[in-house]
Amino acid sequence: MRRALALTYTRRMKRIAVLLLLFAFAGGVRAQDVSTEALLGTFEGPLVIGRDSMTLAFTFSMNGDELRAQLFSAGMGIYGMPADSVSIVESALRIAISRLDLEFTGRLRLDESGESIQRIDGDWFQYSEMIPVILLPVGAPSF
Repeated sequence: MRRALALTYTRRMKRIAVLLLLFAFAGGVRAQDVSTEALLGTFEGPLVIGRDSMTLAFTFSMNGDELRAQLFSAGMGIYGMPADSVSIVESALRIAISRLDLEFTGRLRLDESGESIQRIDGDWFQYSEMIPVILLPVGAPSF
């Protein structure tokens, strides 16, 4: 009986030790904050819907302290439609355009220095459909 209690106690202590290590590690790890300036410019990539593939681009700019985005897509006939809202929380990006029933959410992927964005891994949500999209930085929309 004592041996069984000792084994149970040992297992519990191991679990507690593992949990304490996890909490200690989690406290020291924080998602990297992305500067708004790193996002300024144009990010472009393919949007594949069924058999159709079209290029889309978001151009980001600042208006005072407010981050803004415009959508460009020749395939959809959109040339600079402004987003209703744009937000960045740590490295998560969210863009909403209510006229298109569109929400784009993405994760900003930084280079090793953590200062520039290499790509945006995102999801295009429109009319209850989700399509994965990868956007890369470009000088200007290619269309």
